Amino acid sequence: MTNAAFKAGRSLSRDFGEVQNLQVSRKGTGDFVTNADLKAEKIIREELAEARPKFGFLMEESGEIKGEDPQNRWIVDPLDGTHNYMHGSPHFCISIALEREKEIVAGVIYNPATDELFVAERGQGAFANDTRMRVAARRELVDCLVSTNIPRLGQTGHKRALAQQAAVMKQTIGVRCSGSTALDLAYVAAGRLDGTWQSGPQAWDFAAGIIMIKEAGGYVSALNGTRDMFGSGTILAGNERIHKQLGDVVRAANVGQ
Repeated sequence: MTNAAFKAGRSLSRDFGEVQNLQVSRKGTGDFVTNADLKAEKIIREELAEARPKFGFLMEESGEIKGEDPQNRWIVDPLDGTHNYMHGSPHFCISIALEREKEIVAGVIYNPATDELFVAERGQGAFANDTRMRVAARRELVDCLVSTNIPRLGQTGHKRALAQQAAVMKQTIGVRCSGSTALDLAYVAAGRLDGTWQSGPQAWDFAAGIIMIKEAGGYVSALNGTRDMFGSGTILAGNERIHKQLGDVVRAANVGQ
């Protein structure tokens, strides 16, 4: 998984240099970034298929690809933080997870712009560039820095997300919106953020982050408190106390929305 991420990362890094050059021209970066995304996904698929030819895939661009082994599949986002990448901002990543019998058992999140690698494996811990990760130990939400995502105006959930953000801002030091769900989860696992809540992301956005939070000693669930992150398209993460406190505030803000 790390080899696939590194190889795709080199491809994204080369194209990222060109994206930064395009920012000062009138030429749009949309098509260029789409091609960079597709190229990275192809690299990852080829690398993983060579290592485990019977495993299936769930990929952002290619969708679901059934494998001979129904118990194992790779869940891949070749470029999480697309809009950051498109604007020359170095906050983006590759996310790869291994799902076995409906459980995420390993994950890799790699930001090639900063050369920062986050990895986790069930029962083996979570690491950021070989340094063990632990979720932050803060016990009260009022002391916490958290993150979320805000859909664009006109998109489903925009009004609800603003209500949630307003409620959480009153109870925390601050709320960040980074544009990368995968990196937000990695940062919670590393203790850089105390918690995160996200609505609307797809499985490939947060699959690798699930195992990282768990292996870093944190709690992760859907916003309604269940384990159905994939079905609900929501995720809530933090340490035991902050997970509960943040969830309570977010769910209360949903009333009437």
